[in-house]
Amino acid sequence: MIVVMETNATLEQINKVVSRSEDLGFKAIINKGEIQTVIALIGDETNLSNTDLLAELGGVMKVERIQVPFRLASRTTQYADSVIEILPGLKIGGAEDLVVMAGPCSVESEEGIILTAKAAKANGAKVLRGGAYKPRTAPRTFEGLGELGLKFLQQAKDETGLAIVTEIMDIRDLDLVYKTADILQVGARNMQNFSMLNELGKIDKPILLKRGMASTVDEWLLAAERIMHHGNNKVILCERGIRSFDGKYTRNVLDLAMVPVVRHLTHLPIIVDPSHGTGKTAWVRSMALASVAAGTHGLIIEIHPDPENALSDGPQSLKFEQFESLMKEINKVYAVTKPLYYPN
Repeated sequence: MIVVMETNATLEQINKVVSRSEDLGFKAIINKGEIQTVIALIGDETNLSNTDLLAELGGVMKVERIQVPFRLASRTTQYADSVIEILPGLKIGGAEDLVVMAGPCSVESEEGIILTAKAAKANGAKVLRGGAYKPRTAPRTFEGLGELGLKFLQQAKDETGLAIVTEIMDIRDLDLVYKTADILQVGARNMQNFSMLNELGKIDKPILLKRGMASTVDEWLLAAERIMHHGNNKVILCERGIRSFDGKYTRNVLDLAMVPVVRHLTHLPIIVDPSHGTGKTAWVRSMALASVAAGTHGLIIEIHPDPENALSDGPQSLKFEQFESLMKEINKVYAVTKPLYYPN
């Protein structure tokens, strides 16, 4: 870590920064130039969760970290890609095959989810997605079937053998969701629900951590770090679009640059959600293919037997025939791009 002092910083201010840094466990090395003084701090930066302890001292221009704050998730701690087992024979990350997760935004009926699961499996998806509990902004909209929805997901799993990913909304539902889910999803709105992340860090199942709609990369990776800090290293990151000033044409801004960025910063797998990232069926195809070309480890795509009458997220859901066509294109792009990321 380095502390850059103002050009007019006094010797007293410099000495105070040195003293405070040493109190925090760092060794301070003063580099005095003709114009500015820079103080190099040697030590474990992860012990300093808030750089404001130094940045607010008199005469300090800025404080810059050299180490990343997400130590467990960082490639500096583990260089090799993490490979996470979802079910026996099904893994995600590293050089494992692309994993596609597909299904409706919410579980609406037993017949509907089983029909969708069969279509997902027939076209190459390995994981069935579906919300039993749904976070909705408006209080009088469909918020899922709850425990009954979990029951229907289990029936779909029993019939198709697909793994299940479903969102946990309330930590009080952990035992119920745990019994059915092979992957527990933390939605964008709960990315910084720290008490929930702490508890999910104590279980032994993979966590799909969606990026918050207004979250920085560091905040996202620190949320993953929190889960890992409590013992669960099975974290799958999901880019699902961020909030912008212009929501006229897309629901969110799908930040595809995060695929190579995250793969550079962390060993954790990353998947992309082009459905929430765009909010419009017409844009899902191109963003899904672009995600594969960018090097994603997987995709999570919303499909529905009757999107026009879906109880949630119909405008961004693909019909079964659209999903079938998309999967054929995804396989073609993946066949070309995988050797670029994992050459023999």
